[in-house]
Amino acid sequence: MNKPPVSISLSSYGSDLVRQRGQGSFIEVLAAAGATRIEWREELLTHEDPRQLAKDTQSQGLESIYSSPMELWLAGQSKPNPDLRATLERAQAFGAKWLKVSLGYFTDNNDLQALNRVLAQSPVQLLVENDQTLHGGRIEPFQRFFGEVEQHNLPIKMTFDIGNWHWQDQSAASAARLLGRHVGYVHCKAVMRRADGKLIAIVPTVSDVHLWEQLLRHMAQGVMRAAEYPLQGDDLVQLTTEHVATLAHLGQSRLESAHA
Repeated sequence: MNKPPVSISLSSYGSDLVRQRGQGSFIEVLAAAGATRIEWREELLTHEDPRQLAKDTQSQGLESIYSSPMELWLAGQSKPNPDLRATLERAQAFGAKWLKVSLGYFTDNNDLQALNRVLAQSPVQLLVENDQTLHGGRIEPFQRFFGEVEQHNLPIKMTFDIGNWHWQDQSAASAARLLGRHVGYVHCKAVMRRADGKLIAIVPTVSDVHLWEQLLRHMAQGVMRAAEYPLQGDDLVQLTTEHVATLAHLGQSRLESAHA
């Protein structure tokens, strides 16, 4: 049975370690751990050479996603973020097949045709993520945006960040039910509230993994998924291997029962 593609967001290893070691140093870790994809983090880049990373990734049989904190729509502007074209080119230089950005300020005045013209010039597929903001982390703007995407038949999928819905007190289950058919990438993230009230990403418990299993029922079978929670320990290969196996298994029980 084919396993679903599993990615690791390099932010999982901690920003200090990633900046210190450089993102290329994790290629062999992910390959050894059985991951199929690697998510480069624009905000953690230091002196990396994108073409060298693209070459090294390909030689290890990994595919790439490029994550940028860029917002697709800026407040008060109908055209997409003017940085989108350059960010797509940068993603391509890294050998990425996908570019992940935030939604930003989507309104009914946004120009989807202008967005389509930019996307038509790049082979990189756009993935739009729910972030932790009031304007880009709620269900309703995503319903409207993907309604427009469907209407204009644009090649855009959603990055569904399970944990980020907590920041705006939104239900991940409702979001999965309403947006699941648009999802092309799932960021798996468990969240807890610290004593000081701050929400933080944590390593998932058994109950978190069970919840993720339920959410994926609303999405395409075998949807690409990623770890975006702390992966920190002495043996990063062993640790990553365990989490890759857990994420690869999500949704597989449904497939097994269908074939039984």
